Amino acid sequence: MAYGLLLLRVVAGGTIFAHGAQKLFGWFGGHGVRGTAGFFENLGYRPAVLLAVLAGLGEASGVLFAFGFLTPLAAVGIAIVMFNAIAVVHWSKGFFNGNGGIEFPLLVATVAVAVAATGPGRFSIDRAIGWDDNISGLWWGVGVALAAAAVTLVTVASTRRARVQAAAPA
Repeated sequence: MAYGLLLLRVVAGGTIFAHGAQKLFGWFGGHGVRGTAGFFENLGYRPAVLLAVLAGLGEASGVLFAFGFLTPLAAVGIAIVMFNAIAVVHWSKGFFNGNGGIEFPLLVATVAVAVAATGPGRFSIDRAIGWDDNISGLWWGVGVALAAAAVTLVTVASTRRARVQAAAPA
């Protein structure tokens, strides 16, 4: 079990960290904060730059997730970004990722919540410093899922504006 959790944390955490690094630094072919902010503006998010930085940091917490350090905090950061992506970008496109649906962000959010519930495992910083038993378990997983859902609802309701379409000339 310990090796499986290590593999899961490293691959999922590294993947989502790379996604966040695209947003924050423009690494790995990303567009950086300004490009991400432009995308967020097109989605109706305001203030777009601040939200782009927060989304990038939420995904960059994948490095903490990979190392198993402050695992529930990293998991909630990841889940918040994935739930926002589902709500605003992917929901209307159905389930499958090939159509732009919720499949991939749902999988990533589920991994984050499941690891928060299970704990980071034997090969983690949380275990090395003796925190893993205190910051994992069923209620930590439930807490991560509920906190991420609540933050997503607040974010979408308070920072997203409906796109105004230009009136067609008569």
